[in-house]
Amino acid sequence: MPEKIATELLDNFLVVWNPEEGSRLYKLGYYGKPIGIAKPKIPEFDVPLLLDLMEGVYLVEAGKISVYGGPENKSVSFSRLRRKARSLYENFDAKYAVYRDLRGQALIVTPGIKFGCDFAVYQHGPGLDHAPYMVSVRKAKDEITATDVVNAGRLATTVRKRFILAIPDLEAEDIRYLIFKWFKA
Repeated sequence: MPEKIATELLDNFLVVWNPEEGSRLYKLGYYGKPIGIAKPKIPEFDVPLLLDLMEGVYLVEAGKISVYGGPENKSVSFSRLRRKARSLYENFDAKYAVYRDLRGQALIVTPGIKFGCDFAVYQHGPGLDHAPYMVSVRKAKDEITATDVVNAGRLATTVRKRFILAIPDLEAEDIRYLIFKWFKA
């Protein structure tokens, strides 16, 4: 088994300073973003790799990375990293359950902020295909109005994606996915 890739916790991100290790991690599943390269044409690059905390928690749990940080560059535990992510992301546990489930299905999951959702989901990877899905995570007790659905549908069709509502049940460790298909009458 390859050695864990060292990452540094800086504010709300993790950084893989070694470009060779960053490229290796990126090749594993399009994790992170190479600094200054929007969509790498090739998976090798000569810049550090920036990971968000959602990816970081997943990669620590999967045993792929180790995290250090602070003034003394001490090891950062999984629980401390997860606490940090919980303070940054609203509804982190539900979103993480969905992220982990989608990654477990060999899908590529990236932040969906530019699409107004939680995740953009790729079958092959950024730069190789367009994300066919945009996923919003909701709690079962959350209300969703017809206007919410219409707005999400209009956005999804504009950017040529399928809109998916993910509703995790954390106690049952189950996730329901509602996929909306739009058609012209």
